Amino acid sequence: MTAGARHADDWASGTSGQVHGMRATSRALVADAVCDLTAWSRLTPWLLVRAARAWPRRRVLALGVERAGVPNILGAARRELLRSHHEVRFAATFAGNRGKFQNLNDLLAANPPVGWDWLLLVDDDVALPTAFLDVFVFLAERFGLALAQPAHRWRSHAAYGVTRRRPGAVVRETAFTEIGPVCALRSITFDELLPFPPLRAGWGLDSHWSAIARERGWRQGVIDATPMRHGLRRIASSYSREAAMAEARSFLAQRPYVRASDARRPLAVHRSWR
Repeated sequence: MTAGARHADDWASGTSGQVHGMRATSRALVADAVCDLTAWSRLTPWLLVRAARAWPRRRVLALGVERAGVPNILGAARRELLRSHHEVRFAATFAGNRGKFQNLNDLLAANPPVGWDWLLLVDDDVALPTAFLDVFVFLAERFGLALAQPAHRWRSHAAYGVTRRRPGAVVRETAFTEIGPVCALRSITFDELLPFPPLRAGWGLDSHWSAIARERGWRQGVIDATPMRHGLRRIASSYSREAAMAEARSFLAQRPYVRASDARRPLAVHRSWR
């Protein structure tokens, strides 16, 4: 979508994606069980870990912003990432009164990304699966992804349905990837995407990044084999939803972006990495 032909908020998903209530939770539990059973029946997790541990060692810069005074599990994510066989540097800062991407730019200034193979952005309220980074990097590189994110579990808060895991899928190439709660940028994107625009919430930035990826011919995708759980707090609980929408509208007004309707379906579904 170019800056000249657009409609109000057609970049937005139109839903918070939050999973609440007995009926929605029950459906999500069943969907996750089906995905888990499908994977284990094919020995996918075990075989993937074995293949990933044999993959060349990469340098991964991981950055996180955490909120003080509220529950967060960034420490657990940090421990999981540092268990990887890759070289990992993990840097975090407290949010304070600054926006997420303002803080991330400060972290980038203190931890320049030059020489790193991947930049990983991690929110403070996301649970990562065991052996996450090894499998994630292996599959992202195996399928040539430049922008990637782990799939959401069905109990995870996910605004865009395309980012929820699918049974039997290992990786899905998509026209859209999120800026969080976890996203990864490969080094070929750094010159174009870094530093980040000084946004507070960052809504709409992923739609813009996805348009750049399409223009540059970068593949992007969702890694179903490493599903995350995002749901410790309600989405937009620490900032104004109205302000986040206004910020996105202003940011996208003169920038290309991918419409939500174009982001709904995967471009390709991969059920094996072999």
